[in-house]
Amino acid sequence: MSADAVFSLQNQSTAIDYSGKVPVEHLDYDYIEKCKDVKYLEKILRVLRSGDEGIYPHLIKFCESHLEKLDPRSRALRKENPVATAASLSKDEWSQIVDELKTWQEETKKTEISLKQQSVFDDPVKEYMPPIRGSNCSVPLSQTSVPKEKRNSSKHILPRDYREWDKFDVEKECERIDGNVVKNDPHAVINTIHPKIKTEVDASLLTQQEKLLLANREKDKGNEAFRASDYEEAVAYYSRSLSIVPTVAACNNRAQAEINLKHWHSAMRDCQWVLALEPGNMKALLRRATVYYHMGNFQMAAEDLRMVLREEPQNAAATQLLSETEKKMKECQPEQQRKGKKILIKEVEEDDDGNGETKLTACPVEPSQPVGGEERSAAPAERGDMGNAQKKPHGRGDGGPHSEFNNSHHGHWRSKGGSSDKYKVTQESKEKVTNGTSKRGSTASVQADQSGSGKETSVGRNGGESVNLDAPCGALPPPLARLKNEGNLLFKNGQFADALEKYSLAIQGYTDSGIDSPEDLCILYSNRAACYLKDGNSQDCIQDCTKALELQPFSLKPLLRRAMAYESLERYRKAYVDYKTVLQIDISVQAAHDSVNRITRLLIEQDGTEWREKLPDIPLVPLSAQQHRREEPPSAEVLQARAEKAARDAERKAEVRFTGLKQEGNDFVKKGQYQDALGKYTECLKLKPEECAIYTNRALCNLKLERFTEAKQDCDAALKLEPTNKKAFYRRALANKGLKDYLACSSDLQEVLQQDPNVQEAEKELEEVTVLLRQSLANTSASPAKARKTVPITEVEGDEETTAGPNSESSCRGEDITINLQSTNAYEFGQALNVARCSGNTAACAHLLASTNPEMLPQLLSTQLDGHTISFIMQALDSHLLEKDPNLVYRHLNHLHTADRFSVVLMLLEKDERRYMTQLFEHLSVVESTEFTKNDVQNLANKYI
Repeated sequence: MSADAVFSLQNQSTAIDYSGKVPVEHLDYDYIEKCKDVKYLEKILRVLRSGDEGIYPHLIKFCESHLEKLDPRSRALRKENPVATAASLSKDEWSQIVDELKTWQEETKKTEISLKQQSVFDDPVKEYMPPIRGSNCSVPLSQTSVPKEKRNSSKHILPRDYREWDKFDVEKECERIDGNVVKNDPHAVINTIHPKIKTEVDASLLTQQEKLLLANREKDKGNEAFRASDYEEAVAYYSRSLSIVPTVAACNNRAQAEINLKHWHSAMRDCQWVLALEPGNMKALLRRATVYYHMGNFQMAAEDLRMVLREEPQNAAATQLLSETEKKMKECQPEQQRKGKKILIKEVEEDDDGNGETKLTACPVEPSQPVGGEERSAAPAERGDMGNAQKKPHGRGDGGPHSEFNNSHHGHWRSKGGSSDKYKVTQESKEKVTNGTSKRGSTASVQADQSGSGKETSVGRNGGESVNLDAPCGALPPPLARLKNEGNLLFKNGQFADALEKYSLAIQGYTDSGIDSPEDLCILYSNRAACYLKDGNSQDCIQDCTKALELQPFSLKPLLRRAMAYESLERYRKAYVDYKTVLQIDISVQAAHDSVNRITRLLIEQDGTEWREKLPDIPLVPLSAQQHRREEPPSAEVLQARAEKAARDAERKAEVRFTGLKQEGNDFVKKGQYQDALGKYTECLKLKPEECAIYTNRALCNLKLERFTEAKQDCDAALKLEPTNKKAFYRRALANKGLKDYLACSSDLQEVLQQDPNVQEAEKELEEVTVLLRQSLANTSASPAKARKTVPITEVEGDEETTAGPNSESSCRGEDITINLQSTNAYEFGQALNVARCSGNTAACAHLLASTNPEMLPQLLSTQLDGHTISFIMQALDSHLLEKDPNLVYRHLNHLHTADRFSVVLMLLEKDERRYMTQLFEHLSVVESTEFTKNDVQNLANKYI
């Protein structure tokens, strides 16, 4: 049966049996190529790899490539990289890893010793340990459940006779043992209340590393308590962690624990704090949506949940909560239509009673009747969620101005705990009247009653955080400062009605005291406006904000709160003006940006394209009010720290990328893909141009690709970095062999064998190159076109030394030699130099150097460079050429050290040869010249000596 037939039969079948055995007919190129079932292809690949039906490398590779086209992320294509060991790394890399591990081990030991020596907490022996979770008992550490003498007495048991066992009463003995245990047990300390855990840790003396370690430990304790469903203890430990180092994770966890405790306002604050740092934090958005849902603000909950689902469409919790929220929103709409009557609260003074009491009476009004100058709506009294659902300053605490049920004024009718008796008249509320109006929400909630009235030093929401209520506040007298601090604490704890009362008393006291401090009075009005806004009383919020702005024009918080109040009352034009003014003061207020965009859409729907013409005038904020809101430029220390951190990050990233590219290049070399390896090594050199090993590796790739010139250049670069690198010498020898420069090849191979005589490859190559060099010389002598030029040597009678002048064009004649001064290549230059050196004629060498371009000297000496030649050149320059032309001597020396193998030859110089070199530089340093200075000579001498 052909593969097409098999494949068609498979397509006709209803399902493929993935659990059965793969038929042999399916292990075929045609079948695999036509198969589109990824799961079945993975099974075929497993069968091929197992070798049960034979080993077919090409078929396996074909199946892998086809599977990769269908599903590049298939698990069957994953391959494990071998674990790196000392054998797989170079000696330098392995030594670096070992050194880093030793350094890390030493630092860890030092840190551990310092942590043990430093006492962070009080001595636990002197205190009682916290009880086991769920228990009310704790035992001091100094006590044990069984006395020492009792434990030791059990070791010496007297033997008994078998007849005594017949008289032994087991039940009586058990009762006696139980009685002893009860009698001898140490007294346990009974905790009548749950032990309080401090919510703050003094970490001022700790280093940053110790703070992070301690904060993580406290967070782990909170996680453990959370898993045990002890949410109060979890909140305490998370608060401890945040007091040491504030982190997003700990704040998110505390928000979840507070949600489980139904502390909605505390959870909302934590979520808002997280979102202020990370606006896109999915956990914070989901938990804030949960808080909105339980507070009855379904519209805002739906907005947060939709944001979560845009990023994580598969989030099951968000999907379920969104469906429940939308269901609640639909249920609320008909209820709102049935119960849409508005209620007007009137203040009625009863003079008949004679005590001036103020009562609150409620009467239904028509929908068109304004209440307090604006339309207000009341939520059903029987709802049990929290009344105040104001969002952080960037929006209404409701689902929008068009939703009557979700309007922010519904908080006007509900207290913090969701009670409908907030405005029930009590004796306390009758007595507390300020500015001719009754106090809204003056009765404290259940939580406020339990925690006290706030007239004494109050405790923060974490339970262990003490607040100094007598702290000074600007120019306010101590009684007024205390009232303000109490109001701040109550506001922080979510007791907005009690906070409003404190601020009102402070404002009344300010008026009576006659002090002049507009800034403090502005803050009091602004704080009371915040209470009104949280309480849903937008009209009074606007009045207090206006008073605050009269005292301090262009103050940011009153403007922002008045804008939110205008928006909740659907006065969109005034709200738009205030939001735009806020942005003139501080353009970084994201809440104002969001609100402006939202109100713009509403105004376009309401007024059409001419909506801007109907806006009131937007005031211009003076530059002085704008500048004090701007963020100060960072200091020099901060900028330096940022630059250092950026440099460290860039260095770390470059190191990681360099290591990865090098490993990829090595892998390509092992596979024989030299062109790909060449590209990887080139990218490595862009990151680290001073890495010698990369040059030698790239030289190997160039040799394999027969790019001998590039290979020689890489080896030269490697030898500049490491003058004794054997690999560089050996591979440059191979490159010279490829370039048919057998003399240079022989010199490099001899250098390799001089460093390590045991390199057999170098010995074999040297033998082969020697043969090739002889053949080359033989061919050169046999060829008439390439015949050597003869150097005539004549005997001269007499002791007079005859030398050619500086204008000699063709030759320089010494005692017994004639030297060609117009060398056209390295060979001719080398021959002339050897003749002068063999005869010891430094004058002839000086004339040869005088007729040679200094820039060409390194190339002419490339095949003749050794210690004797350098020493002879130094003597010629010092004895003859320095007096005539010191500038030419400096230029020769400036180019001579760039010759090939100069650094190697320099290392092999003898003591006498170095003395000539030192003497030359000493003479040159005292010469005055316009082309060089004494410092230039000293810098040049450092390259020679």
